[in-house]
Amino acid sequence: MSEPSVDNKVAVLILQHPQEQDRVLGTAKLIVSTLAQAQVAVGLSWRNLGHALKAPAEPKEWGVLYLGSAHTAKEMKGKGPLIALDRKGEPLADQAAARQGIKGLVALDGNWAQAKALWWRNPWLTKLHRFVVVPDGPSLYGDLRKEARPDAVSTLEAVALALSVLEGDAAVREKMLAPFRALLAKARAAGIRDSKRDRRVRR
Repeated sequence: MSEPSVDNKVAVLILQHPQEQDRVLGTAKLIVSTLAQAQVAVGLSWRNLGHALKAPAEPKEWGVLYLGSAHTAKEMKGKGPLIALDRKGEPLADQAAARQGIKGLVALDGNWAQAKALWWRNPWLTKLHRFVVVPDGPSLYGDLRKEARPDAVSTLEAVALALSVLEGDAAVREKMLAPFRALLAKARAAGIRDSKRDRRVRR
């Protein structure tokens, strides 16, 4: 197994919906193999942040990539790649201050409905700092995977954009996107679209 190519300072925790783990073109495993500090927790609910991490953690030092709504996405367009929000979903006045001291980031992995289910089943997520990613273009998935909304991107793309802002290093994003582009190129060459792996042939 190759060494992680990104020595990230902000740790990443991916909460993955159980129905997402068998996706052929899912990105959670790619994130973990690329980042030095990243882990996946598969399930529907956890008691708190520490339970999901399997380690002590301070909620005030962690952020979560908030889903928002289609309306939120339109409102945030052009305001930057990563916006810190208050509990009402409004942008905070001091964005720089909101990003300071963030030691970890939680991302919800699954389709739109699955990610929403994870949000509602884990009320402790509301104690974390909320960030919304504003993509600067469509997902690299293209026609390989259908998304519920045109502004939706893969978990990897969202985490890559968020980390590049939180760590102040644009190279982080490119280093994360490189293996994702390679995965998609192989899929297109082989004529593979995103689908569930057939559990009947798994051993």
